[in-house]
Amino acid sequence: MSRKPIRCAIYTRKSSGEGLDQSFNSLDAQREAGEAYVKSQTHEGWKVISTLYDDGGYSGGTMERPALQRLLDDVDAGLIDVVVVYKIDRLTRSLPDFARIVECFDAKDVSFVSVTQSFNTTSSMGRLTLCVLLSFAQFEREVTGERIRDKIAASKAKGMWMGGNLPLGYDLPAPGTRTLQVNEEEANTVRQIFARYLKLGSVHALQRELDKQGIRSKEWVSSKGRNVGGLPFSRGALFHLLRNPVYLGCIRHKDVIHRGEHQAIIEQGLFDEVQEQLDRNARRHKAAPERKAAEAPLTGRLFDAAGEVMSPSFSQGCSGRLYRYYVSASLQQGGSQSDDGIIQRISAPAIEKLVIEILERLLPKTNNALDQLHAIHLHTERLLIDLPAHTGKDLVSKLTDDEEIIFTNTSITRIAIPVQLPLRGGKRLIIAGASHQARPDPTLIAALRKAHRLVRRERGQPTIDTAPRSPYDRRILRLAFLAPDLQRDILKGLQPPSLNLERLQKLVIPLGWKEQRKALGWLRNCRSELPPGLPCSAKMFP
Repeated sequence: MSRKPIRCAIYTRKSSGEGLDQSFNSLDAQREAGEAYVKSQTHEGWKVISTLYDDGGYSGGTMERPALQRLLDDVDAGLIDVVVVYKIDRLTRSLPDFARIVECFDAKDVSFVSVTQSFNTTSSMGRLTLCVLLSFAQFEREVTGERIRDKIAASKAKGMWMGGNLPLGYDLPAPGTRTLQVNEEEANTVRQIFARYLKLGSVHALQRELDKQGIRSKEWVSSKGRNVGGLPFSRGALFHLLRNPVYLGCIRHKDVIHRGEHQAIIEQGLFDEVQEQLDRNARRHKAAPERKAAEAPLTGRLFDAAGEVMSPSFSQGCSGRLYRYYVSASLQQGGSQSDDGIIQRISAPAIEKLVIEILERLLPKTNNALDQLHAIHLHTERLLIDLPAHTGKDLVSKLTDDEEIIFTNTSITRIAIPVQLPLRGGKRLIIAGASHQARPDPTLIAALRKAHRLVRRERGQPTIDTAPRSPYDRRILRLAFLAPDLQRDILKGLQPPSLNLERLQKLVIPLGWKEQRKALGWLRNCRSELPPGLPCSAKMFP
C-alpha cells in the first residue's frame, strides 16, 4: 500500500535586506538545508511543496510578515503537514508570537521541525526545551534593541542626525557624516512658512494658503530607494514643522533638546514668536467651556461610505460659539472634499440625536441604547447600523416598511435605515423609515416665507415688485408660486422625504400645479407615506 505523501513547507527569513541581491543569499542557504533535511525523510513520505515562503528584510519580533501570513493561511486551509525551518528564531523571536503560531499548527495537526535543533514538540520536555530556546532568542532581540537605543541616544547628545523623516530645508548628510546639509531653496520656504503663520495666526489658514500655492512637503529618497514626501501639507505636519527645534540647529531626543552639528535656518526670535502664538491658540481652545463639556459618543463607531473613520472635530465662531462635527480621517489630515457623493463632514449634535432616536425606538427596553451600538456607516440615502446579534429577533417587529435587516452573523446584526442627509452644510435630516412623523424643515420653511416677502399681491395674484437683489433670492422666489396645498404640506412637514431646499433650488419647477406635483413626486409620497387618518393634501388634488 502506497504511503500518503507528507507535504512539507520550508519557511526562511532574514532580518535585513543586505545581501539579498546576491545570486546565493541567506534565504537560499536556509532553503537548501531544509530541502536536504526533507530529502533525508523521503522514506517517511516527506515531500517539499513548490510554494516559497521567504521573508527577506523582516524582523522576527513581529508577525506582520507577508510570507509568514501566507504560510499560516495555507496551514489553516489544510495545504501543509509539516513546517520546516533552519532554526527556531527564523520563525519568530517572540515567545508570545510562538505560542500563537504553535496553537495554529496544533489546530490543524501540523508538525514543526527545526533542521539544526533537534526536539519533539509532542512531549512536555520538548515543549520546555523549545520555550527555553525561544526565551533566549527573545532576550537576544531585546538586548540588541537596548544597545541600539543607547547608541542613538549617545549620538544625538553629540548633535548627530540619526535618521528619520528628513525635514524640509535640509538634505541628507554627506557620506561618512551625520550632519544635515542646508538646502537654501527649501530653507527660504521654511522661513516663509514661519513668517506667514505669524501673519495669519492660524495653522488652518496657513495650510489652505500653502495648498493653493502648491507648496509641498520634503521629497526625498530613503536608503531603501523608496520615494518619500512631496505631498500637500496636512495640519498635523504643519504643527510639527512649526514646533521642530531642528530649525534652530538642535536635535531632539524624546523630551531632551541637544545642540546639533547642523546649521540653523530660523532665527531664535522668530521661532520664539511662533511658539508663543501656538501656545496662545492652544490655551484659547482649551479655555472654551463648551469644549470641555463636549462629548462625542460616536467616536470610533461612525464611518463614512468609503469606510474611513469619522473623528470628532471642533470649530469656534467669531462669537465664541463652539461647533462640533464628525469629519472623515482623510479630510482631517488636509485632504480635499470628496466629489463622489461621500459625506465627509456632518454636524455632531444632528447625527447623535438622529442615532439616539433610532436606537431608542429599536431597543426600548435598554437603559442606555447607545452602549449596544457597534458601528454606523454613513451613506447619503441610508444608515447601516450594526447592533449585537442577539437583538436581531426583537428588531423585526420594530422596523418600518422601508427599514430592513441586511444580514446577521454570530456577532452583529446590520440594519439599513433609509435617510436623507445633506452632502455639504445644512442641518436637515429626514428619516424615510420613520416617515409617519411630520418633520417640518426649518430651512425650507424660512425660504418659503422669504419668497412670499419678495412678492406683493394685487387682486389675490402674486406679482414681483422689484427684481431680487441676490442670486439666492432669485432661486427661492419660485417657492412663492408653488401650489397652495404643496406650501401647506411644507409648513406641516409633510413634504416628500427626499425634498429639501437644496434640491428645490436645482429643480425646474413648472408653473402648472398638476405639473408641479408630478415633477416633485408629491402625489406618490403623500399617499404612500402618511398613516391612515392623517390629513393629506393629495385628497385635494383635482
